[in-house]
Amino acid sequence: MRRKIGLDELLERAPAQGPAPGGVQGTVPGAGTVPVPGPQGAGPHAGPASPRGRAPHTEFEFELPLGYVDDEGTVHRHGAMRLATARDELMPQIDLRVKENPAYLGVVLLSHVITRLGDVTDVHAGIVERMYATDVAFLQDLYQRINSEGHTRAAVTCPHCDGAFEVDLAGGRLGES
Repeated sequence: MRRKIGLDELLERAPAQGPAPGGVQGTVPGAGTVPVPGPQGAGPHAGPASPRGRAPHTEFEFELPLGYVDDEGTVHRHGAMRLATARDELMPQIDLRVKENPAYLGVVLLSHVITRLGDVTDVHAGIVERMYATDVAFLQDLYQRINSEGHTRAAVTCPHCDGAFEVDLAGGRLGES
C-alpha cells in the first residue's frame, strides 16, 4: 500500500550529500588528467550499475573557461562535480533565498554538487555568486549533461567530410571541447 509523504519526511529518508556509496570517482577524458579506476575495475565510463557489480561514474572533473578568483587573487579553474541526488534537487525548493528569487536556484544547486574548485573544497553559494557568468553557464550546462545523460560527451558530425565522432564538453580552454 502506498502513502503520501511530505517534503520533510522525504528529506529525512534521502541519503546525505556526497558521492553515492561505492560510486566511482574519476576524471572525464579530455579534461587533461588520467582516469582513476574505481572499485572492482569500473572505469570512468562505467554505465549504470550492472549485475557484475559495476558502480556508476559519480564525479566528473572540469576546467572552467575563465576561473574563480578568490580573495587572494588566486585563479581556480580545475574542479569536480558529482551527480545530483534527489535531496540536492529538493533542498533548494525550501531555501528562502530561492523562494525570494527563483533565479537563485542554480546558484544553490551548483553549490551542493561542486565538490572542489582548485584548492577550495568548501564550495558554498557565496563562491558560486562570485564566479563569472561564463563559468556559471558552463557549470549549469555540465550539470544538465551529467545528470540527464550521465556523461559529458556529445556526438557530432563534421560538416566537411560527414565523419561522425565524439567530443568531450567538460572542456579545456575557451573554444576547446
